[in-house]
Amino acid sequence: MNAAAHWMTLVRRSPGRSSCGELARRMRERHLTFGGRLLCPFLRPFFFSPEDEDRVVRAATLLYTLGERVAALAVDDHALLAELGLSDAEASLVAIEPGYGVASTAARADAFLLPESVQFAEYNAESPAGAGYSQRLAELFDGEALMDDFRHRFDVRYFTPIRLLLDALIDSYRDWGGTARPPCMAIVDWREVPTWSEFELLRDAFTALGVPTLIADPRDLSYDGTTLRAGAERIDLVYRRVLINDIVARPAECRPLVEAYRARAVCMANTLRCKIPHKKAFFAILTDDRFKSLFSAEERTAIRRHVPWTRVVSDGAIVERLRENRESLVLKPNDEYGGAGVTLGWETTPGAWDAAIERALADRPGTWIAQERIDVRRETFPVCTDEGVVDREMLVDFAPYLFRGKVAGYLTRLSTTGLANVTSGGGQVPAFVVNAR
Repeated sequence: MNAAAHWMTLVRRSPGRSSCGELARRMRERHLTFGGRLLCPFLRPFFFSPEDEDRVVRAATLLYTLGERVAALAVDDHALLAELGLSDAEASLVAIEPGYGVASTAARADAFLLPESVQFAEYNAESPAGAGYSQRLAELFDGEALMDDFRHRFDVRYFTPIRLLLDALIDSYRDWGGTARPPCMAIVDWREVPTWSEFELLRDAFTALGVPTLIADPRDLSYDGTTLRAGAERIDLVYRRVLINDIVARPAECRPLVEAYRARAVCMANTLRCKIPHKKAFFAILTDDRFKSLFSAEERTAIRRHVPWTRVVSDGAIVERLRENRESLVLKPNDEYGGAGVTLGWETTPGAWDAAIERALADRPGTWIAQERIDVRRETFPVCTDEGVVDREMLVDFAPYLFRGKVAGYLTRLSTTGLANVTSGGGQVPAFVVNAR
């Protein structure tokens, strides 16, 4: 019997030990909410094998390495920045010397784990959410009485990315030249964001681990030419969760943060150079033979195995391919999140697909990318609904976190649609490595 089937046998044998109401109560107690909505309406975790883990670690580590390489090369290569679709405002932020060489202290590779492969859909090189949620959700399921029964048949291991995230942030601070022991850290983002509850989890965890941490809205920051402060508190290290898109769109409100970063009065992680591999056109650099000299033969083989064909939308052959291959292509904004603007050709009528192509062509060059359809994973999960527990086939998006190049845990999102993200209404489950005893 496989792990998922055995877990469900245990659930059905003792339904009171894993009820929707009890799960919801414990999640609310632990602030496992996204914009007030419970993160996990599902009654079982996602299980994968040690062999699966080995494949994912190899592929994700390579993707991180390539992202850092492209970021380093593109800083002084205006043609490469143009290929990636950076705006003038973004390019000006990228040009700021951050004081150390790691673009993405924290990154996440959104992927689908298949029986014999790993397929990447996107690379979040900027400010990936969910590491705190993932650990606390795993701890919740690990503490279930049901898990004790499950361990009679399976060895089980979950991930603790919170400490590893903190270690990576401190390592970046030391690389930057920071000497405070410990530094005072600020998690910076708008107070209206739905992930504020995760910031609270991380603040409490980081502080308990010996690094005093506060949460600050960019509008709460001040810079006097020497020191960045949140209220009266000096800040040495910014764990930046506010997106570069917002920094560009709201420059006055973000000015103290950017000025302190420019003056190297504060260490910021991730740096603003993370925008380079964060662009979805990063996959176009990886898969276009025009740039093959940037990668070794072994890397190019791995790229073909794990990264879908991707191109920036422009006139000519790309548009012709889009029009002729709707069932096998997707259109995405080059720089959005939460599934915003994504059009899946195979779920779209020919007329709506043509309209999406025209919209992409009418936008600023570099705004849209076309990407090859990839294989996805689906599994059946028990879902808590108003009508009770219902078994549903769910798309499983499996996203490894990479902290300074090391896989540290996973964000596992489920959806009934072709888009798997919490922002657009999906849910999250913890991931466990299992091995039959």
